[in-house]
Amino acid sequence: MRPDGRATDELRPHSFERDFTAYAAGSVLVTFGETKVLCTAMIDEDTPRWMRNSGKGWVTAEYSMLPGSSPERIRRETKGPKGRTQEIQRLIGRALRSVTDMVALGERQVLIDCDVLQADGGTRTASICGAYLALSDALVRARQAGLIDRDPLTDLLAAISVGVIDGEARLDLPYSEDSTAETDMNVVMTGDGSFVEVQGTAEGAPFSRAELDSLLGLAEKGIREIHDLQREYMAIEVSPRPIGR
Repeated sequence: MRPDGRATDELRPHSFERDFTAYAAGSVLVTFGETKVLCTAMIDEDTPRWMRNSGKGWVTAEYSMLPGSSPERIRRETKGPKGRTQEIQRLIGRALRSVTDMVALGERQVLIDCDVLQADGGTRTASICGAYLALSDALVRARQAGLIDRDPLTDLLAAISVGVIDGEARLDLPYSEDSTAETDMNVVMTGDGSFVEVQGTAEGAPFSRAELDSLLGLAEKGIREIHDLQREYMAIEVSPRPIGR
């Protein structure tokens, strides 16, 4: 039995709350169990210098764990992001760009911020799920404002963690399981079932091909459920809002 009573293939209770803040073009509070992440998307009518006059846009992400997000206070990274933070925000950016048509976006960039309000495992995967919806809302509002003429998003995008604990494959790990997992894996997938990224590590004994296949199958099941909720979210009309600078 898992600590919270879930089945091995069951997601934690999860939700997406639109327009959690008033000023971002896209703002989503994503909740997976006790993990809560605020994801915002803002549109800048400029691109990085190295992309100017290319006819293409850009999507980039930043990630942070806020001081009160864990039992012990997390110090703010005032001297720049540390290694783990850099890894996670690059992962989020890569994942979002994999389903964004940069030509359709035009010469502008979308700035994504993922701020962990409360951490109980799976913060990077929750960030990707919420950031995708914040990006979607921002792009809908960009179309409403006449900045772009077609949707740059090419597919759905979601992520989830899986792992092996006490020899058993489990879906969507809270911290109590993640911290003791024999194998820990994060999986990012699109709506058509393609993989964007697979991050898997044996924390103890190596894992077999059969265990890998089992974990990927478990992740795919969970991500399909998240995609269903994302579709429901995106089917609700987005109200216009001023965007950009």
